[in-house]
This record gives sequence, C-alpha cells and structure tokens, in this order.
Amino acid sequence: MRVKMVVAYDGTNYSGWQLQKNAVTIEQKLNEALFDLLGEEIQVIGASRTDAGVHSLGNVCVFDTNTRMPAEKICYALNTRLPEDIVVQSSCEVAEDFHPRAGKSSKTYEYRILNRDFRDPTRRLNTYFYHYDLDVEAMQKAAAYLEGEHDFKSFCSVHAQVESTVRTIYKCTVVKEEDLIRIRVTGNGFLYNMVRIIAGTLIEVGAGKRKPEEILTMLDATDRQAAGPTAPAHGLTMIGIEYQ
Repeated sequence: MRVKMVVAYDGTNYSGWQLQKNAVTIEQKLNEALFDLLGEEIQVIGASRTDAGVHSLGNVCVFDTNTRMPAEKICYALNTRLPEDIVVQSSCEVAEDFHPRAGKSSKTYEYRILNRDFRDPTRRLNTYFYHYDLDVEAMQKAAAYLEGEHDFKSFCSVHAQVESTVRTIYKCTVVKEEDLIRIRVTGNGFLYNMVRIIAGTLIEVGAGKRKPEEILTMLDATDRQAAGPTAPAHGLTMIGIEYQ
C-alpha cells in the first residue's frame, strides 16, 4: 500500500529535506525510522525539498510498504522512533498512483521577521531578526503586485534547473502582530529560494530601499540581480499543502 504522511519539523539541525551523502537530512531520519519500524528499505518521496534550516508544519511525503499495520497507526509508532524535532502529524493510505508533487495543489509558506530593538533568544531559531523599523503597509502594497501568474525568474536562484519559471501566487500578505511580521505566500508551486527572495525583497521595500511598484520592474526583468537578497533560511516555515 501507499502511505501519505504529513510531517512537521524544526529544520535547525538538518541540511534540508533531501538525502545527502555527508549530511543529516529530514528524509534520512524518516527512512531510518521507517526501516526500524517496518523492517523494509523505505525511500519516502517528499512534496517539498526544503532547504537547510527551513522548518515545516505540514510537509507531505509518501512511501510504499507491504506492512499489515493500519496506515493511520503508523504515525503513532513512527514518532517514538524519530528525534524530538521531527513529528509525523498524520498518516493514511492513499491511491497507489498518488504522488505528492503531481496534480493540482497549493502550497503555503510563511516568513517570520522579528522587528524590534533587541533580539529575543527564545525566537532565534524560527524568526529573522531585523531591528530597523519596517513599513508594513509598503510591504503589503508590494506583495500585492506578486499575486497572479508571472515569470518569477528574478525571484529564483540562478542555480535552479527548471523547465519554466512561470508560477502562480494565489495570495501574498504581510501582517504585523506586535513585534512579529509575517509574510505568508500561497501558490501552485515555488522555485528554488523563491519565497526567501520574496521575503528579502519585501524587507528592502519595508526599509525604504525600494518602492512597492518596483516589483513590476523586477518581474519584467527576469533577472535574479533585479530583485532583493535571499533572506536567511531560519525565518521560513512551510505551513502546508492542499490537494485539489
């Protein structure tokens, strides 16, 4: 049977999701725990290959198994074998042809900025500290220009190897709650470092280094140098995926 799992993790101690030869990753830990539980060589397939230091509340993966254990019970048994910074939120049986990166879906990411005079040590692992005042209204105005279908080549790492850099952003919002600014982006897919580049660009807008309407020029340029910097990974959390 094919089993789908929803996985949450603190990415601080990992070199991203995808297996690597000389680094510890989320995928590796899941494979090892599944082998320990089921006695099978398991290779999970993830929906999003999050980067080193990026967190998740709802990444999705699937794997095939011959076990007789009910799919919905696997998460309970697996969590006793995983480190405390990786927790499977749910598990269920899905169709044999279900693939987490195929078909229509929407992904949501959130970038968190701690905008205050001094650092907060309790939030150092999942927020990016920025002590200069940021204009949230300007950031929100800029974010609105990103919504819709665009060529996001300017907001993609130059190392990305993709057939197309066209993506659709359904919603991009910027809100501030006390000293925490949340940039939340929902789209049909994201390019390598795309959300972090969006965050870095919006921070520059909030700092007065760029005007909101410059987003249109950046999109038209289809040139990575036209957009802002790539914001640090630890401020980014994958919120979840909805399948249609």
